[in-house]
Amino acid sequence: MTSNDALERLAAVIESRKPANGGNPEKSYVARLLAKGPDGFLKKVGEEATEVVMAAKDVAQGADRGKLVYEMADLWFHCMVALAYFELAPADVVKELERREGVSGLEEKALRKQARRAQEEGS
Repeated sequence: MTSNDALERLAAVIESRKPANGGNPEKSYVARLLAKGPDGFLKKVGEEATEVVMAAKDVAQGADRGKLVYEMADLWFHCMVALAYFELAPADVVKELERREGVSGLEEKALRKQARRAQEEGS
């Protein structure tokens, strides 16, 4: 069993909790988040991202690294809820990471900046 399998299983559970698939906001945390729409689950993504930053700072000062893993898991989970809402899956993110593989981060950022500039000039 791979980590990717775990992500796929979690994505399937999240998908099953969508209100359109019978998810009940009174019985399911995921259904409740999805029913609130982007404002609800994106707020959670922001909160979890902040907790990741705080945990990383704690780990840098000697705290248990498990704290960072725990908070990162919460962030990934809420990001997966966001993906599901927008009809995307973890595989879409993996595909984008694979696309970037072997490309310098600095080079990729410069290319995005160049494309944005060209788009602005064409508008």
